[in-house]
Amino acid sequence: MKLIFAGTPDFAAAHLKALLASDHEILAVYTQPDRPSGRGKKLHASAVKTLALSHQIPVEQPENFKSEQSVDTLKNYHADLMVVVAYGLLLPKGVLDAPTKGCINVHGSLLPRWRGAAPIQRAIWAGDSHSGVAIMQMDEGLDTGPVLLEKTIPIEKTDTSASLYTKLAELGPVALLAALASYEQLEATTQSEVDVTYAKKLSKDEAKCDWSLPCAQLERNVRSFNPWPYSWFMHNNDAIKIHTAETVEQKHSSSSFQNGQVIAYSKEGLDIQCKDGILRVKQLQLPGKKKQNVAELINGKPNLFTSGQQLS
Repeated sequence: MKLIFAGTPDFAAAHLKALLASDHEILAVYTQPDRPSGRGKKLHASAVKTLALSHQIPVEQPENFKSEQSVDTLKNYHADLMVVVAYGLLLPKGVLDAPTKGCINVHGSLLPRWRGAAPIQRAIWAGDSHSGVAIMQMDEGLDTGPVLLEKTIPIEKTDTSASLYTKLAELGPVALLAALASYEQLEATTQSEVDVTYAKKLSKDEAKCDWSLPCAQLERNVRSFNPWPYSWFMHNNDAIKIHTAETVEQKHSSSSFQNGQVIAYSKEGLDIQCKDGILRVKQLQLPGKKKQNVAELINGKPNLFTSGQQLS
């Protein structure tokens, strides 16, 4: 088919790369406008734009599709289908109807669970046993269109958002090519409105450790907020990020320590009292420093934490 591809980050670029290696023709690529990043705040092209330009594919970067001209530009490509992967713009009806066969989306969850902005992170945050990708025929709603094809993978107990992201970035292109190969024969399944959940964006405020939460939830927070914004807590007026943690069996009576108190600081880790047990922090990151194993940190800073200290 003659395709238009719309996407922005690395996750989308993995799908574009698969399409470029296929028999489909990429007429144009749509991606977000270049954004300032880094210390110098210089404009940087998206991963999708960089890949498209390396293959001499026309790149379009509208701020939005509110003008008739932006919609007409898309129509003039006369595409069979538009493939959308983590594009970052809402598509109005004029865009959805522009290609002959409409637009399909590769979404990083098993719809209707986790519609919205952060499906990969929220699956870990909620303790889901499985995730996957859904190929969906797009409509004007937020991830509400009928599902054409799904691929499922288990979420491992050690998965972070980064590792699950990588797995889905490998699974998604496989599912996309399979859907395109049998597009005319696929049966569209209307999503159930009973099982809908929404994956709201993550925030730094949400990532601040609430020691009154159950240990299992705090451990999932650590994994779901890695690599952004990282779970964190305040200590000596410093915001300290947690990279890895685990729950351990309660060895002290619940009356001995309050939520957020340090129980032990040893080479095994930093043990912190939570609602129903102990969270053992294995790796953390001090401001301006690289991440460190607690086993290494204790050699240089043996008095950084002491038993009985109350963390914010």
